[in-house]
Amino acid sequence: MNICCIGAGYVGGPTMAMIAKKCPNISVNVVDINEERIKAWQSDDLPIYEPGLYDVVKESLNRNLFFSTDIDSAIDNADIIFVSVNTPTKTFGEGAGRASDLQYWELCARRIKEVSKSDKIIVEKSTLPVRTAEAMERVLHSDKSDIHFEVLSNPEFLAEGSAVEDLENPDRVLIGGHDTDSGQRAVNVIVDIYANWIPKNKILTSNVWSSELSKLTANAFLAQRVSSINTISALCEATEADVTEVSHAIGTDSRIGSKFLKASIGFGGSCFKKDILNLVYLCETYGLNEVANYWQQVVEINDYQQVRFVRQIIQRMFNTIAGKKILILGFAFKANTGDTRESPAIKICRELYAEKAEIVISDPKALDNAKKDLIDLENIKYEQDPYKASKEADAIAVLTDWNEYKDLDYKKIYDGMRKPAFIFDGRNFLDHNFLFNIGYEVYSIGKGHQSHLD
Repeated sequence: MNICCIGAGYVGGPTMAMIAKKCPNISVNVVDINEERIKAWQSDDLPIYEPGLYDVVKESLNRNLFFSTDIDSAIDNADIIFVSVNTPTKTFGEGAGRASDLQYWELCARRIKEVSKSDKIIVEKSTLPVRTAEAMERVLHSDKSDIHFEVLSNPEFLAEGSAVEDLENPDRVLIGGHDTDSGQRAVNVIVDIYANWIPKNKILTSNVWSSELSKLTANAFLAQRVSSINTISALCEATEADVTEVSHAIGTDSRIGSKFLKASIGFGGSCFKKDILNLVYLCETYGLNEVANYWQQVVEINDYQQVRFVRQIIQRMFNTIAGKKILILGFAFKANTGDTRESPAIKICRELYAEKAEIVISDPKALDNAKKDLIDLENIKYEQDPYKASKEADAIAVLTDWNEYKDLDYKKIYDGMRKPAFIFDGRNFLDHNFLFNIGYEVYSIGKGHQSHLD
């Protein structure tokens, strides 16, 4: 069996590497138009950082896992084609800022149709609006060719920073297909691939539309929980309650659960905001305006939390940060990844810059992406070593919960800072009492501040 995956990004590369590792009898070919990215997959410096990914790739590379820019040959030779191309939010025309931009997806579908000489199973791996498979089928069957394409939906549910573990031991794998003989045969082919390492009770099947919608809905529900606890964090600060205690209390309720109830500066990444806005647009398209407004609020609360964090920085630092040096500890949208797409750090840094703060950014994996995200801002400094970056700083803003930040010598950092020295924990994961006892002015989300100045 030959598999082709079109798209060598955050989803296609790791997913195919895991399939190749677990299914040595299957030839897996990952193709992309980006030659630099393909070369990186073939090297010791992979184009994305994920814990454990290097070992997974190297185990199968050039054995049954191949990376190439020869897209046409990979399509022609494939029995199964996974489509994992980018589907960003539209920046133009109808639905701009909310709807998915499907131009790359359609170009991909047309290329598959033009190149293919035999029947193929097409698997949607990209996050797509519900009923996109119907449009793909129309493109693929737009002539009188005898070639049959069976389109399935197999959405990814990976969390960046734990993608390898999510692939190795997922909560579930979802495969959606049509309730026809050919549709169910195709579903069973994909089920059998995953069954090489995933228990059958974790492999769910559904119709295509349910599968497509499940991806958007899963991300929307997770993001909703983040925004929900963040609204409570603001109330906790106003009432002197402790959001950590509140989240623990409600999280012990088996009907609610404890995950995604950690107050912070909000969610980021390539999926949550994009998928919620896509869901908003779909709801509006079907005339469900009240439903659309509900989900829109999840995004607005996320933006509000970041603005509120900056306001706290300004207020605690005597209502001005002009000319004050602020160290940004962490720019990636979460730990264990270099990905900065929709990172809360982008908006926060821009807000601080607008207040004329002097900004120095430190991150173990994301500095190159940070430079691209803030390329239009002058005089931003970037320093991987947090000790060097903290010299003469007035404040530290912790925006990514990298484990190594727990182990920094905060007394050494404090001694090199200007006084009073402020620390704003945007991820609520440091030992705040310890920092306060060193001498810091400490602000933590949903807990208020600990000050030596009051």
